[in-house]
Amino acid sequence: MPQKEETVRRRWWKEAVVYQIYPRSFQDSNGDGIGDLPGIISRLDYLKGLGVDVVWLSPHYDSPNADNGYDIRDYRKVMAEFGTMADFDALLAGLKARGMRLIVDLVVNHSSDEHVWFVESRKSKDNPYRDYYIWRPGRGDGPPNDWRSYFSGSAWTLDPTTDEYYLHLFADKQPDLNWENDKVRAEVYDLMRFWLDKGVDGFRMDVIPMISKEQTFPDYPPEHRERTEYYHAVGPRLHEFLQEMNREVLSKYDVMTVGEAFGVTPEQTPDLVDERRGELNMIFNFDAVRLCHEGHRYRPWTLPELKAVYNRLEESTGSHCWNTVFLSNHDNARLVSSFGDDAEPWRVPSAKLLATMLMTLHGTPFIYQGDELAMTNYPFTSVEQYDDIAVRNAWKAEVLSGKVTAADFLEGMARTSRDHARTPMQWSSASNGGFTSAAKAWLAVNPNYPQINAEAALADPGSVYHHYARLADLRRAHPALVYGDFVDLAPAHPRLFAYTRRLGDETLLILLNFSRETIEVELPPNLRVGELLLGNLSTPSETSRLAGWEARVHRCHRD
Repeated sequence: MPQKEETVRRRWWKEAVVYQIYPRSFQDSNGDGIGDLPGIISRLDYLKGLGVDVVWLSPHYDSPNADNGYDIRDYRKVMAEFGTMADFDALLAGLKARGMRLIVDLVVNHSSDEHVWFVESRKSKDNPYRDYYIWRPGRGDGPPNDWRSYFSGSAWTLDPTTDEYYLHLFADKQPDLNWENDKVRAEVYDLMRFWLDKGVDGFRMDVIPMISKEQTFPDYPPEHRERTEYYHAVGPRLHEFLQEMNREVLSKYDVMTVGEAFGVTPEQTPDLVDERRGELNMIFNFDAVRLCHEGHRYRPWTLPELKAVYNRLEESTGSHCWNTVFLSNHDNARLVSSFGDDAEPWRVPSAKLLATMLMTLHGTPFIYQGDELAMTNYPFTSVEQYDDIAVRNAWKAEVLSGKVTAADFLEGMARTSRDHARTPMQWSSASNGGFTSAAKAWLAVNPNYPQINAEAALADPGSVYHHYARLADLRRAHPALVYGDFVDLAPAHPRLFAYTRRLGDETLLILLNFSRETIEVELPPNLRVGELLLGNLSTPSETSRLAGWEARVHRCHRD
């Protein structure tokens, strides 16, 4: 594979380590059981110590919380539960003072149905805001077409006031904005400027490929009836809209943009992120995180499948493109429970191995809160314990309708639910893990918090937290880990992930054993393993083998 560094452009967001904060679950400062902005401010030194360069803040805007903040009522107002605009300004200043940056969520495929635009839009067919949303008459006795919501059921809801349906690809309280309307796009660009002028350093753009809809609103073509995201993510004017957004707003600031690209294939990725096109800097491709689930069911995955995703992304993107590296976020189950081994004594070494992989693959790494502690999935046992609207709606659609049994549904949710990642951060062994002084947190704290918490991790030099910090230092010290070529040395091996990162005269070798068993390592004859730069075990194995869940980063010499 040809080297890429000759034409790769250096940018700060390529070299950054990003940490995602889900504010509702990070730190409660006022005892109401809900995380808030002052709580985040109190933990900024913790983030600095971890080696974080950029914080991605999940939605902090005013919202009725039908979907935990992804239904925005006012784009220029802070959610009252989280604090005030003064708190936001203090958070931004605190990050800047520590040499960190802030990106915020941009949720503009849809708004809340309580947003003033939609309140007006639904009043009458001739209301000035009617065309801010997507309204259509029904077809016969039903909705305009067979489009489905990602939160179960039809993507259309009949509004009795005007006897027409509005489109919502997500919850019925999240009506889709009409991007065909020039005024809507101008409103979006204006609110983007509002936050950028405050000093925000960019956006993570929620389901951004879905903003453009096929205006004939046909039924799904047969090839997309099961995986509808591959239909909705390629709307006819998507690239026109993103290029306009870049031209009107983004190009005028030094910012990073990352699009949540559910439904975008590796082969389509350059259309969004090739820097010569003037659209986005990066996207989140979900092929890797989706290996472990199909819908609401857990799917056993294999290491060759995971390696194939990274190889496919590498082959699809050239020197003018940039990738993200992540396996967890607020929409997926816990990292160590999904891709590692959360049974003791393997939890910590497997979490360190995953950290090593995420921080040494080709792209900007994203850490989700709590993964630096190797937090695990919550032991949910009943549907009543879940908060997630997707789970509650799916229970009605699948279990109450008799399509699946309650036992099968709950078994799947126990491995795949988004709520696993949303349980509160475990700061200490105090009540509720030190997250809140309230008697009860908004969502239950994992009962393993006395053993798994930040206080214990900070005190232990061998913790997952300190391993992430060492990896961040290693990444800064070795540009090959940022800009170097990636070569998978054993794509078919069922347990070993071995790859090199090469830039100029420096070659680094990363060895990862995705199993509990010791394995022998066979490398190409022209590679000689050199100095051990970082490992995840207190006593590394000899060069030619890897212990269970062992990870090592070596200098490497080529003959």
